Amino acid sequence: MVCVEAIEVASQTSFADGMAKEREMFMELKNSAQHRALAHAFFADRALGKLPEIEGIAPRTLKSIGVIGGGTMGAGIATGALMNGLSVTLIERDDEALGRAKATIAKNVGGAVKKGKLSAEQEQRIFDKALSLSTDYASLSEVDLVVEAVFEDIDVKKQVFEKLDAVCKEGAVLATNTSYLDVNAIAAVTKRPQDVIGLHFFSPAHIMKLLEVVVADKTAPDVIATGFQLGKIMRKIAVRAGVCDGFIGNRILATYRAAADAIVVDGSTPFEVDDVMLEFGFPMGPYAVADLAGLDIGWATRKRKAPTRDPRERYFTFADRMCEQGWFGQKTSKGYYVYEDGARKGTPNPAVLDILTEERKEKQINAQNLSKEQILDRYMAAMVNEAAKVVEEGIALRPLDVDMTLIYGYGFPRWRGGPMQYADEIGLEKILSNIKAYAEEDGYFWQPAKLLEELVASGRSFADLNAESGNNSAAKKHENA
Repeated sequence: MVCVEAIEVASQTSFADGMAKEREMFMELKNSAQHRALAHAFFADRALGKLPEIEGIAPRTLKSIGVIGGGTMGAGIATGALMNGLSVTLIERDDEALGRAKATIAKNVGGAVKKGKLSAEQEQRIFDKALSLSTDYASLSEVDLVVEAVFEDIDVKKQVFEKLDAVCKEGAVLATNTSYLDVNAIAAVTKRPQDVIGLHFFSPAHIMKLLEVVVADKTAPDVIATGFQLGKIMRKIAVRAGVCDGFIGNRILATYRAAADAIVVDGSTPFEVDDVMLEFGFPMGPYAVADLAGLDIGWATRKRKAPTRDPRERYFTFADRMCEQGWFGQKTSKGYYVYEDGARKGTPNPAVLDILTEERKEKQINAQNLSKEQILDRYMAAMVNEAAKVVEEGIALRPLDVDMTLIYGYGFPRWRGGPMQYADEIGLEKILSNIKAYAEEDGYFWQPAKLLEELVASGRSFADLNAESGNNSAAKKHENA
């Protein structure tokens, strides 16, 4: 829009006056929060793979991969690998499941051909030479890397890794695509834990850019390097993550979703929260995203965590009640929104408000009428606070790793630079002050990250931590220039 305005000025003034005005416009943009955010994102992209643990370490040979599971995720991973020149052996339990997997891959590849991303000759080669389908794990005996993409159940995954340990060649990388589960526990069932790594793709895996490379306690450096190499081959943005429930992205997601649920139960609606986040710059609000992903996924996670849930935690039942009604989001045409005749964009489901009213009544909650600013402040404070804990614990090595994870995997607007850059921009003191105020209502959930408190006390920022990592010398040169 500023470019258009500059052209208008040029048509109405002398050349010299036009150039002066253009310079004024340029400097205004250069001094803006958007410039700082986009510059941060540019240099953060280039710092992601610069890790001391793999500096000078060559990745292992990577020409062929195996994929266990041909569902949406497995077929997506296979598609992404095939489209970027890798040979793929896909394993499913029976011929019928293999047929479904092949049909999904064919649809994905065909879509790429229609968009001009692949030629018809490349499509033919994929199905004639590059893709193999099998029900026998022994077919994986010579592949360089295997990605397991089966049901999110640790016992099932352990069984898969025991089979892989028995059939895969020495030096093959064994990767799990788990979203939440303990990679160390999965590695422990093998005789080669040094070869095991987490490769958390995001669905649809042939389209989404983010790849979390999850490093377990015994993962060898050249296996880490191979994970990043696979990301490069598949044109992904690879981010190093440590092992915890949810790694970087899903752990932070679980926290800001819990904050959103509290906002809703305390008086707002899911639709108001979604509108605020759309206005902030997200492509979708959290409740629309939940409908897209499937509400049954979150339901399964809540049931898995129920035995270890802290009694101090505020637990909300409205989402469970929706699932009990069989409302799983877009896949059932009803969730937080109603999707008529297979529509991708829904209209608010009024029955959700009745369920919320019932829960407030049971819990004797007096509904608050939060403003847009109050909703945004709570949502972002939860995101930043958990992100600070993730950095503090070493799950993310640097704040910039969090920023790129949220931008590429969770729709955080790039022009805001990620949650850590956003926090620096509005001030860590404000974030911490808000958290302490919210803690008066819920001291268990709103426990300030020690790292956040330390940064505020010392007058430092998340950008300072990135600088201390030694990986943003290019950014320093840019600023000096």
